Amino acid sequence: METELLWDLLPEEFPYKDKGCDLCPSCLNCPFPDCLEGEPWGKEKFLKLGRAERILELKREGKGIKEIARIFEISPRTVQRWLRKIEDQEPRFNDKCPNSNVK
Repeated sequence: METELLWDLLPEEFPYKDKGCDLCPSCLNCPFPDCLEGEPWGKEKFLKLGRAERILELKREGKGIKEIARIFEISPRTVQRWLRKIEDQEPRFNDKCPNSNVK
């Protein structure tokens, strides 16, 4: 039998096409340890986290909640929720210094 079945080939002989994804053009050169497309909502979580970090940057630069909301085309309440979520994940200076009056 001259034609080999593809599922019977060794991994190095399989004609794999490295198509990548929306986040990285090549799976073999992807910076992520695990494929985000394989995780439930992995790509969406990654993109939302990037957006949340950018929202925090803008807030630290002095932009107002309404201005940030206009930039991202989301509601001011969504901006507030994301800021709270990101700030809760970061260790706070006040948590380490209970006598501090700065909030």
